[in-house]
Amino acid sequence: MVKLIHTLADHSDDVNCCAFSSSLLATCSLDKTIRLYSLSDFAELPHSPLKFHTYAVHCCCFSPSGHILASCSTDGTTVLWSAHDGQALAVMEQPGGSPVRVCRFSPDSSCLASGAADGTVVLWNVQSHKLYRCGNVRDGSLVACAFSPNGNLFVTGSSCGDLTVWDDKMRCLHSEKAHDLGITCCDFSSHPVSDGEQSPQFFRLASCGQDCQVKIWFVSFSHVLGFELKYKSTLSGHCAPVLTCAFSHDGQMLVSGSVDKSVIIYDTNFQNILHTLTQHTRYVTTCAFAPNILLLATGSMDKTVNIWQFDLETLCQAGSTEDHLKQFTEDWSEEDVSLWLCAQGLKDLVGIFKMNNIDGKELLNLTKESLADDLKIESLGLRSKALRKIEELRTEVKSLSSEIPDEFICPITRELMKDPVIASDGYSYEKDAMENWISKKKRTSPMTNLVLPSVILTPNRTLKMAINRWLETHQK
Repeated sequence: MVKLIHTLADHSDDVNCCAFSSSLLATCSLDKTIRLYSLSDFAELPHSPLKFHTYAVHCCCFSPSGHILASCSTDGTTVLWSAHDGQALAVMEQPGGSPVRVCRFSPDSSCLASGAADGTVVLWNVQSHKLYRCGNVRDGSLVACAFSPNGNLFVTGSSCGDLTVWDDKMRCLHSEKAHDLGITCCDFSSHPVSDGEQSPQFFRLASCGQDCQVKIWFVSFSHVLGFELKYKSTLSGHCAPVLTCAFSHDGQMLVSGSVDKSVIIYDTNFQNILHTLTQHTRYVTTCAFAPNILLLATGSMDKTVNIWQFDLETLCQAGSTEDHLKQFTEDWSEEDVSLWLCAQGLKDLVGIFKMNNIDGKELLNLTKESLADDLKIESLGLRSKALRKIEELRTEVKSLSSEIPDEFICPITRELMKDPVIASDGYSYEKDAMENWISKKKRTSPMTNLVLPSVILTPNRTLKMAINRWLETHQK
């Protein structure tokens, strides 16, 4: 289940972009402003809105540390702001003064990429605020950009539909037509995937466009093996141009927003639709997951930003294992606990819990006595409601953690694997089931429906050991 827990309606025009840090949400708009909100209670910060741009603000993003916020605008500038106090740190002008459509920080925060309507892409040195490298695409406006998680390369997308791949020295490695009517957005998953035990690691790249499609690609690059971009699949669901896409922090989910006013959340492993959200009344222009993936923000031309929260069942459906579930409970930060309290209608307790440094582990250990004696919650009704919600959370975590993790289940038989093997599509299957599939279905992948590069099946000993350990723990 995905629950709408808050709606922000402070912008006076279309919302163009939203971005999370670990503690803040930033939004920007055609109204020329950037707004900042605290994730603990979604209150706007005292120094918000940020005002400098003289025309529409198209994009905003936080540095990986969350200390710096970048914004870019039709006015041809990219501005760096202090997230702490909202002070403008630098104003960087695009060569030629063309409207800047997109900006992104590199994973190490050393560079910021900005892409403009005239097809130019600039790498800025974040420390010196000086231009480091500059390039341009052949045709169209540059409207999308994403860095690979290791920082070895970045990808840009143009209004003519081309995906262009650049290395960290701004050398063009590859360019190809990805979407016939133009690209609107692209994003890398932060978690690598393997295309087989002996193959290099790949990163998933998602792209979307005016052709109403969301596409998944595998990208790899090393100085030894070179560069490779492989198309993997197309995700269905939207009936109009798709304007935005983003991976969750753990790579298990992908979200997209469209001119059809809907938001679709996909399971990236099985590529099925988990949820379709239809609360926006106009085009959905932006979406972003919070770093802890408990929250999703979606923005629209209806001038609002909706904040959604996922329950643990959805996270489990999206391929989260028992270890992931533990992360979302025992490993919750104090901010995560505050968000959970707000979602449960317990906003009045946020201050008390923060004052007592209640994190996820402490939350699960709270009792009726500790709520009354240690936290000194005087209201009997509020205390009872809090205890009930905590007991529900404990029960949910316990029941979900006892279920078979999805990665242990064969995609063909939907049963626990006994002899898992890796096929050349990068997925693991029960050996007998996959051999039978190949003999009857020729050489197509059960997951992607694409032709398998090879019919060789490699034993997945690591997965088999993990399954055996799980069986020892759960089926005594």
